[in-house]
Amino acid sequence: MIHYSQLEIRLNYTFKDKQLIIEALTHKSDKKPYNNERLEFLGDAVLDLIVGEYLFTKFPKSNEGILSKIRASLVNESGFTLLARALDLGNYIYLSIAEENNDGRNKSSLLSNAFEAVIGAVYLESGLEVSKEITIKLLESCHPKIDLDSLSKDYKTALQELTQASYGVTPSYEIIGSSGPDHKKEFEIAIVLNEKTLATAKGKSKKEAQQKAAKDALKELKK
Repeated sequence: MIHYSQLEIRLNYTFKDKQLIIEALTHKSDKKPYNNERLEFLGDAVLDLIVGEYLFTKFPKSNEGILSKIRASLVNESGFTLLARALDLGNYIYLSIAEENNDGRNKSSLLSNAFEAVIGAVYLESGLEVSKEITIKLLESCHPKIDLDSLSKDYKTALQELTQASYGVTPSYEIIGSSGPDHKKEFEIAIVLNEKTLATAKGKSKKEAQQKAAKDALKELKK
Protein backbone atom coordinates (compact mmCIF):
# COMPACT_ATOMS: atom_id res chain seq x y z
CA MET A 1 0.00 0.00 0.00
CA ILE A 2 1.37 3.40 -0.97
CA HIS A 3 1.39 6.02 1.79
CA TYR A 4 1.23 9.52 0.34
CA SER A 5 1.56 11.25 3.75
CA GLN A 6 5.28 11.80 3.08
CA LEU A 7 4.38 13.48 -0.19
CA GLU A 8 2.03 15.82 1.66
CA ILE A 9 4.93 16.72 3.98
CA ARG A 10 7.16 17.46 0.98
CA LEU A 11 4.43 19.60 -0.56
CA ASN A 12 3.72 21.24 2.80
CA TYR A 13 0.07 20.65 1.96
CA THR A 14 -2.49 18.24 3.41
CA PHE A 15 -5.34 17.17 1.17
CA LYS A 16 -8.77 17.42 2.73
CA ASP A 17 -10.19 15.15 0.02
CA LYS A 18 -7.95 12.09 0.11
CA GLN A 19 -9.60 10.63 -2.98
CA LEU A 20 -8.35 13.64 -4.92
CA ILE A 21 -4.67 12.95 -4.19
CA ILE A 22 -5.18 9.23 -4.84
CA GLU A 23 -6.66 10.05 -8.25
CA ALA A 24 -3.81 12.46 -9.01
CA LEU A 25 -1.32 9.67 -8.29
CA THR A 26 -3.11 6.92 -10.23
CA HIS A 27 -1.60 6.03 -13.60
CA LYS A 28 -3.97 4.63 -16.22
CA SER A 29 -2.11 1.29 -16.15
CA ASP A 30 -3.48 0.65 -12.63
CA LYS A 31 -6.88 -0.20 -14.18
CA LYS A 32 -8.95 1.58 -11.57
CA PRO A 33 -12.22 3.25 -12.63
CA TYR A 34 -10.32 6.56 -12.52
CA ASN A 35 -6.82 7.85 -13.39
CA ASN A 36 -4.91 11.12 -13.32
CA GLU A 37 -5.34 12.18 -16.95
CA ARG A 38 -8.12 14.73 -16.33
CA LEU A 39 -6.24 16.29 -13.42
CA GLU A 40 -3.10 16.32 -15.57
CA PHE A 41 -5.02 18.31 -18.22
CA LEU A 42 -6.10 20.84 -15.61
CA GLY A 43 -2.69 21.04 -13.93
CA ASP A 44 -0.98 21.74 -17.24
CA ALA A 45 -3.12 24.86 -17.73
CA VAL A 46 -2.65 25.96 -14.11
CA LEU A 47 1.14 25.58 -14.28
CA ASP A 48 1.30 27.49 -17.54
CA LEU A 49 -0.49 30.42 -15.88
CA ILE A 50 1.55 30.25 -12.65
CA VAL A 51 4.90 30.23 -14.42
CA GLY A 52 3.77 32.87 -16.90
CA GLU A 53 2.72 35.26 -14.13
CA TYR A 54 5.87 34.49 -12.13
CA LEU A 55 8.14 35.38 -15.06
CA PHE A 56 6.07 38.46 -15.94
CA THR A 57 6.66 39.78 -12.42
CA LYS A 58 10.27 38.61 -12.07
CA PHE A 59 11.48 40.12 -15.35
CA PRO A 60 9.62 43.45 -15.76
CA LYS A 61 11.95 44.65 -18.53
CA SER A 62 12.00 41.47 -20.65
CA ASN A 63 9.97 41.37 -23.84
CA GLU A 64 7.39 38.75 -24.81
CA GLY A 65 9.89 36.73 -26.86
CA ILE A 66 12.35 36.34 -23.98
CA LEU A 67 9.58 35.53 -21.49
CA SER A 68 8.15 32.91 -23.85
CA LYS A 69 11.54 31.22 -24.26
CA ILE A 70 12.16 31.10 -20.51
CA ARG A 71 8.67 29.74 -19.90
CA ALA A 72 9.18 27.11 -22.60
CA SER A 73 12.34 26.01 -20.79
CA LEU A 74 10.38 25.49 -17.57
CA VAL A 75 6.94 24.36 -18.72
CA ASN A 76 7.75 21.10 -20.45
CA GLU A 77 8.22 17.41 -19.70
CA SER A 78 11.83 17.67 -18.57
CA GLY A 79 11.07 20.75 -16.46
CA PHE A 80 8.17 19.08 -14.66
CA THR A 81 10.13 15.84 -14.29
CA LEU A 82 12.81 17.77 -12.40
CA LEU A 83 10.18 19.12 -9.98
CA ALA A 84 8.61 15.66 -9.66
CA ARG A 85 11.96 14.12 -8.75
CA ALA A 86 12.49 16.81 -6.11
CA LEU A 87 9.30 15.51 -4.48
CA ASP A 88 10.31 11.84 -4.97
CA LEU A 89 6.97 11.63 -6.73
CA GLY A 90 7.80 8.31 -8.39
CA ASN A 91 7.59 6.57 -5.00
CA TYR A 92 3.92 7.50 -4.58
CA ILE A 93 2.40 6.69 -7.96
CA TYR A 94 -0.10 3.84 -8.30
CA LEU A 95 1.02 1.67 -11.23
CA SER A 96 0.33 -1.73 -12.70
CA ILE A 97 2.93 -4.41 -11.96
CA ALA A 98 3.83 -4.48 -15.66
CA GLU A 99 4.48 -0.71 -15.72
CA GLU A 100 6.45 -0.97 -12.48
CA ASN A 101 8.63 -3.71 -13.99
CA ASN A 102 9.11 -1.47 -17.01
CA ASP A 103 10.79 1.12 -14.76
CA GLY A 104 7.64 3.25 -14.82
CA ARG A 105 8.50 5.10 -11.62
CA ASN A 106 11.48 6.66 -13.38
CA LYS A 107 9.84 7.52 -16.71
CA SER A 108 9.95 11.23 -17.45
CA SER A 109 6.54 11.27 -19.14
CA LEU A 110 4.88 9.51 -16.24
CA LEU A 111 6.54 11.71 -13.59
CA SER A 112 5.76 14.90 -15.48
CA ASN A 113 2.11 13.93 -15.93
CA ALA A 114 1.76 12.99 -12.26
CA PHE A 115 3.23 16.33 -11.18
CA GLU A 116 0.74 18.20 -13.37
CA ALA A 117 -2.06 16.10 -11.89
CA VAL A 118 -0.99 16.83 -8.31
CA ILE A 119 -0.96 20.58 -8.97
CA GLY A 120 -4.32 20.23 -10.70
CA ALA A 121 -5.67 18.52 -7.58
CA VAL A 122 -4.29 21.25 -5.28
CA TYR A 123 -5.88 23.89 -7.52
CA LEU A 124 -9.29 22.17 -7.45
CA GLU A 125 -9.26 21.94 -3.68
CA SER A 126 -7.53 25.17 -2.62
CA GLY A 127 -7.31 27.50 -5.60
CA LEU A 128 -4.63 29.36 -7.49
CA GLU A 129 -2.73 31.05 -4.66
CA VAL A 130 -1.95 27.81 -2.82
CA SER A 131 -1.01 26.10 -6.09
CA LYS A 132 1.26 29.03 -6.88
CA GLU A 133 2.96 28.93 -3.48
CA ILE A 134 3.80 25.23 -3.84
CA THR A 135 4.96 25.55 -7.45
CA ILE A 136 7.15 28.65 -7.00
CA LYS A 137 8.84 27.21 -3.92
CA LEU A 138 9.71 24.06 -5.86
CA LEU A 139 10.73 26.01 -8.93
CA GLU A 140 13.15 28.23 -7.03
CA SER A 141 14.65 25.34 -5.09
CA CYS A 142 15.32 23.42 -8.32
CA HIS A 143 16.48 26.50 -10.27
CA PRO A 144 18.62 28.77 -8.05
CA LYS A 145 19.22 30.91 -11.13
CA ILE A 146 16.34 31.59 -13.51
CA ASP A 147 17.27 33.30 -16.77
CA LEU A 148 17.39 32.39 -20.43
CA ASP A 149 21.06 31.33 -20.51
CA SER A 150 20.86 29.02 -17.51
CA LEU A 151 17.47 27.51 -18.39
CA SER A 152 17.49 27.13 -22.14
CA LYS A 153 17.68 23.42 -22.89
CA ASP A 154 16.48 23.64 -26.48
CA TYR A 155 19.93 23.20 -27.94
CA LYS A 156 18.49 22.12 -31.31
CA THR A 157 16.84 25.50 -31.83
CA ALA A 158 19.96 27.36 -30.67
CA LEU A 159 22.13 25.32 -33.03
CA GLN A 160 19.76 25.86 -35.94
CA GLU A 161 19.76 29.63 -35.36
CA LEU A 162 23.56 29.72 -35.13
CA THR A 163 24.23 27.64 -38.24
CA GLN A 164 21.60 29.49 -40.27
CA ALA A 165 23.16 32.83 -39.35
CA SER A 166 26.77 31.72 -39.82
CA TYR A 167 26.56 29.28 -42.73
CA GLY A 168 23.17 29.84 -44.35
CA VAL A 169 22.20 26.18 -43.78
CA THR A 170 20.80 24.08 -40.95
CA PRO A 171 22.21 20.76 -39.70
CA SER A 172 20.69 17.34 -40.22
CA TYR A 173 20.28 14.65 -37.56
CA GLU A 174 21.10 11.08 -38.51
CA ILE A 175 20.57 7.90 -36.50
CA ILE A 176 23.88 6.05 -36.63
CA GLY A 177 23.06 3.31 -34.16
CA SER A 178 20.66 1.86 -31.62
CA SER A 179 20.95 -0.84 -28.99
CA GLY A 180 18.99 -2.53 -26.21
CA PRO A 181 15.51 -4.08 -25.98
CA ASP A 182 12.46 -2.13 -27.16
CA HIS A 183 11.54 -0.89 -23.69
CA LYS A 184 15.10 0.28 -22.92
CA LYS A 185 16.43 1.30 -26.31
CA GLU A 186 19.37 3.67 -26.63
CA PHE A 187 19.88 5.75 -29.76
CA GLU A 188 23.05 7.30 -31.17
CA ILE A 189 22.62 10.44 -33.24
CA ALA A 190 25.11 12.31 -35.43
CA ILE A 191 24.74 15.97 -36.39
CA VAL A 192 25.93 16.68 -39.91
CA LEU A 193 26.55 20.13 -41.39
CA ASN A 194 27.90 20.58 -44.91
CA GLU A 195 28.75 16.86 -45.02
CA LYS A 196 30.85 17.17 -41.86
CA THR A 197 29.92 15.49 -38.56
CA LEU A 198 29.80 18.13 -35.83
CA ALA A 199 29.00 15.85 -32.89
CA THR A 200 27.52 12.52 -31.86
CA ALA A 201 25.64 11.55 -28.71
CA LYS A 202 23.56 8.76 -27.20
CA GLY A 203 20.23 8.99 -25.40
CA LYS A 204 17.28 6.95 -24.16
CA SER A 205 15.17 8.56 -26.88
CA LYS A 206 15.93 10.12 -30.26
CA LYS A 207 14.96 13.52 -28.86
CA GLU A 208 17.32 13.19 -25.89
CA ALA A 209 20.20 12.09 -28.13
CA GLN A 210 19.53 14.98 -30.52
CA GLN A 211 19.58 17.54 -27.70
CA LYS A 212 22.82 16.12 -26.26
CA ALA A 213 24.48 16.13 -29.67
CA ALA A 214 23.25 19.68 -30.37
CA LYS A 215 24.68 20.85 -27.04
CA ASP A 216 28.09 19.39 -27.93
CA ALA A 217 27.93 20.83 -31.44
CA LEU A 218 27.22 24.29 -30.04
CA LYS A 219 30.30 24.04 -27.83
CA GLU A 220 32.43 23.10 -30.82
CA LEU A 221 31.13 25.86 -33.06
CA LYS A 222 31.47 28.51 -30.35
CA LYS A 223 35.16 27.67 -29.99
